[in-house]
Amino acid sequence: MTYTAGIIGAGGIAGMGILGMHDREKIGKEKVRASHAGGYYENEDIELVAVADVDESKLERFSEAWDLSEDRCYSSHEEMLRAEDLDVISVCTPTFLRSEHVTDAVEIGNPSLIWCEKPIASSVSDARAMTELCEENGIELLINHSFRFTDKLRHLRSLIRDEGILGEIHAVSTQFRMELLRNSTHLLDTLVFLLDARPKKVSGFLTEENEAVDALESGRPVTDSGGGGFVIFDDDTFASIDCTVPREPSSMTIQIIGEEGKLYLNNDDGEWRYWTNDAGTHIEEGLSGIDGAWTWDEDYRNAFPNAVDHIIEVLENEEENYSSAIEATRSLEIIVGFYISHYMESHVRIPLDEPLEALEVTSW
Repeated sequence: MTYTAGIIGAGGIAGMGILGMHDREKIGKEKVRASHAGGYYENEDIELVAVADVDESKLERFSEAWDLSEDRCYSSHEEMLRAEDLDVISVCTPTFLRSEHVTDAVEIGNPSLIWCEKPIASSVSDARAMTELCEENGIELLINHSFRFTDKLRHLRSLIRDEGILGEIHAVSTQFRMELLRNSTHLLDTLVFLLDARPKKVSGFLTEENEAVDALESGRPVTDSGGGGFVIFDDDTFASIDCTVPREPSSMTIQIIGEEGKLYLNNDDGEWRYWTNDAGTHIEEGLSGIDGAWTWDEDYRNAFPNAVDHIIEVLENEEENYSSAIEATRSLEIIVGFYISHYMESHVRIPLDEPLEALEVTSW
């Protein structure tokens, strides 16, 4: 069976290329593997048949790059949802529009699965409403926290959770580039995924600086900011989060300290290291089944075809959704909790209750 897919939002992550990762001259002129369209393109069981965007120039470039006929390129996502019979709908619009577009996809398009960009929403209340709406209508909501779809990270999770290479985990320290909503969502979801834990208390700090607004030419004010804080998980693991550093000098690093070993993961510089703990002496070893470190060039780009492979598995009831909206909401709660903590100058307990869950962090 061949499934049909459509995309709402014809921007960088949809298939046009992202400034900072791709050459400016190539954006919109070639098929970008690290994108929703790129994932569909590499899977013979699904066909990208339609796209919608309010920007006519983006539609034209997208149709040329991905060989879509003009009559399948819509300036209104509602028109596309009414006209096309889609099994899968990608929502690749800015964060502040995702709740609206997921809702429209459910109520007008009624697909089997929605593949929504990260972070899931701008507020926890929106994320919960999106989750409930999809559940009520029998639609899978799969969030594109792309690190979950990389082979090395999935294998590492198995080594940590199933084989116990670290034993009981005590503490985690992390660093990534600003801003919290735009970038920290990758970092925090990776922690939730690797630790298989839920946050229960956070304390946060904001720099109130944002370097992405000018680069993205968003033309609108945002509250997304550099910042960080600490998280206490439900297994009492202590994690420190630092997303205060600008893009160029930053590096995505995670250090995990366990009773029986420790890990150092540097995804920007391609370095993964592992030590066992032998009676207080740390002895460096290789990670079983993992050849080399995680890289943006290989692992991140492979994540999108891997995600579409998983979408097919979910559609055919071969696998459960392992990047669910419920999981995505856990990382969003931490981020929103940092904002609340900063302004209230106090610790914040998770899960968030009303009215705190309605706080919106605006981002492009």
